[in-house]
Amino acid sequence: MDRPSASSASPSPSSPASAASPGPASPGSPASAAAPRPPVVAVVGLGTMGTGITEVLTLAGHEVIGIDVSDDAARRAVAALERSTARAVERGRVAAAERAAALSRFRTFPDLQAAAEADLVIEVVDECYDTKREVFTALDRIVRPDAVLATGTNALSVTRLAADTSYPDRVVGLHFFAPAPAMKLVEVVSTVLTSPQATRTVTDLVVRLGKEPVPVGDRPGFIADGLLFGYLNQAAAMYEARYATREDIDAAMKLGCGLPMGPLALLDLIGVDTATTVLQAMYEATRDRLHAPAPVLKQLTAAGLLGRKSGRGFYSYDAPGGSTVVPDAETPAARADAVAGRSVRSVGVAGSGTMATGIAEVFAKAGFEVVLAARTPEKAEAAVARLAKSLDRSVAKGRLTQEERDTAVGRVTPAGSYDAFADADLVVEAVAEDLFVKQQLFRMLDKVCKPGAVLATTTSSLPVVAIARSTGRPQDVVGMHFFNPAPAMKLVEVVRTVLTDDDVVATVRELCGAVGKHPVDCGDRAGFIVNALLFPYLNNAVKMVQDHYATVDAIDAAMKLGGGYPMGPFELLDVVGLDVSLAIEQVLHEEFRDPGLAPAPLLEHLVSAGCLGRKTGRGFREYARR
Repeated sequence: MDRPSASSASPSPSSPASAASPGPASPGSPASAAAPRPPVVAVVGLGTMGTGITEVLTLAGHEVIGIDVSDDAARRAVAALERSTARAVERGRVAAAERAAALSRFRTFPDLQAAAEADLVIEVVDECYDTKREVFTALDRIVRPDAVLATGTNALSVTRLAADTSYPDRVVGLHFFAPAPAMKLVEVVSTVLTSPQATRTVTDLVVRLGKEPVPVGDRPGFIADGLLFGYLNQAAAMYEARYATREDIDAAMKLGCGLPMGPLALLDLIGVDTATTVLQAMYEATRDRLHAPAPVLKQLTAAGLLGRKSGRGFYSYDAPGGSTVVPDAETPAARADAVAGRSVRSVGVAGSGTMATGIAEVFAKAGFEVVLAARTPEKAEAAVARLAKSLDRSVAKGRLTQEERDTAVGRVTPAGSYDAFADADLVVEAVAEDLFVKQQLFRMLDKVCKPGAVLATTTSSLPVVAIARSTGRPQDVVGMHFFNPAPAMKLVEVVRTVLTDDDVVATVRELCGAVGKHPVDCGDRAGFIVNALLFPYLNNAVKMVQDHYATVDAIDAAMKLGGGYPMGPFELLDVVGLDVSLAIEQVLHEEFRDPGLAPAPLLEHLVSAGCLGRKTGRGFREYARR
């Protein structure tokens, strides 16, 4: 939005709805004595966020003074409020009378003088320090000394803005998340200058609005964006390096982590220019290379390719402001699928653990004959027994019929020797995550498997090429990284080395489709797509706790309520296992040599103390022993 005028001219309402709105009762009137009125709130900046905050406030009973120098922005805000509240009535969330009352509480004005009667002012103008400073210094002269001034910044220094005013103790940060009516999180930012009363005032307001206030200190990004934007930046850099396509990066994070949106699609929604501004502010404050904006973000911004709002960013859209992606004429996946794969009728699975059993179940349910081989016949038979129990649970839940269950179990043959893979068209290795162990196994497979058989490793962190070179046929070796639990998780990362044949990659992609999985292509480097983006984010969350910036509970709440994540980072770390997480962090740090990827000392200390998460009963939280 354009910046509001700092003029002191008399306010004049600019919308019909505002003319019908009665002014608030004066503090000494009988009405106010009978029942305290909700605070009058001025919202400066009537873009998408300002309009969303206005909706939340008016439906909660607050008089809202909307201020924007642009008449068009004011008209759009009124129209947007009318549409959104009408939808709320249609869906039964709001009564028609409540909607009418909410609309009557909203008045729009073209200049800041209208804020004189406000108890609280929320600024949500462009993320530019000079613009915000002009607004705050003007408001400082206009509003009452006891009024609270809140900035909606997510990257700039709240302390610096406060210091430029006459009453810095009343300035706070109030960071809503888009869309404001739906998202529960609000970060309440106190500076070293903020008075406890100002913090209490805005915290109480957030609670009355039905939101979840999370207290944070003043540093760029706060909690949610501080973790989110580093992850988005790494995804942009991964795309820029042509390591993986935009579609595969987004699909990997949605299917592998359960995120509501892929990182590149999210950058387009946020705005590439906004993300660049936030990252630049974070980098200037931390000098962490992970926050230095990826060059592609700066290039897209300079070219005016800002995402959805401009109609093109990482993706192309049907129109500026549109949400429908216009597909490319030919996608990389279509080009990859043009190569014919090898015929696969029988599958071998090496291993007897949870992952091996799950992969065998996936192929058996899809109609493939499976040989499950382990180091001893007893281990193989025990694995098939666990597979049968898993299928029993599927029958009990109505996902399979008894006949389908029996047929699938009948397709799996246990074996106590890898010689049983002699006729397999594909062998999938799922043994311990140890390079020496895997190389020994692949030397064995090289001897027993027939020529042309595809050899796949499920490694999540080891170099696939190092495994491939242990055979005399590295062109037949590929990474096929399933996610746990394999029967439930849709994603498979297909990892090509510099030696892998095209038809081997095509074979694995075709098989993924045949067993109901979604393949994403990536190169042979540490972490592949998902772990390379996920674990630095988890590591940064640990650093926040280590630096005493926020608590475990606050960070988990911020990412679930503000980012829409299914689990907070510490919930996830405790489920994955702190030892496993540390090992992945160490591999990433060793591969990329970036100081920002060095494992957080707190994570190392917990692992040294044997606090590994749920499996030991204690990690970042304590758990009841089973």
